[in-house]
Amino acid sequence: MMNYRRSRVLGGTYFFTVVTANRAPIFQSTAAVSCLRESVRSVQRRYPFSIDAMVVLPDHIHCIWSLPDGDAEYSRRWRLIKTGLTKRVQDIPGLTRRVSGSIWQKRFWEHMVRDDLDFERHVDYIHFNPVKHGYVSRAWDWPYSSFHRYVREGVLPVDWAVSEAALEGVGRE
Repeated sequence: MMNYRRSRVLGGTYFFTVVTANRAPIFQSTAAVSCLRESVRSVQRRYPFSIDAMVVLPDHIHCIWSLPDGDAEYSRRWRLIKTGLTKRVQDIPGLTRRVSGSIWQKRFWEHMVRDDLDFERHVDYIHFNPVKHGYVSRAWDWPYSSFHRYVREGVLPVDWAVSEAALEGVGRE
């Protein structure tokens, strides 16, 4: 087995991509998204970290975490979140029949955020992802995104990341 090298910086900020097994659309279910929230909160209580940005799409998650000073254990956190969610979704009627075996790809992808510009670009990538994949024509319309928090805090305008398709309809009513 290959020994996978991961960047580990104490107190670092990381961008992650975590994908479901076989790209199964687990998170089309609102109940599964709720189970993910519960799993993340449970892990945060035991092993604190801040979620700087996040989007949950039907078959994958993108997020940026900042870890506490002296801590680089993001792998443990992901393992616990994945395990917790796997246990929680067992109780969702109908979902377990669509899922056979593990609901996660074995690994996840991480990138250590290098500076403010790198952070900004990854936040934009996260918030634009539902538009990029064609799920919505405006970032605001995707319910499972930290974009809403960024708008509430005045960091981004509500009309940020509007697709060209949405703009084509403007003024035609």
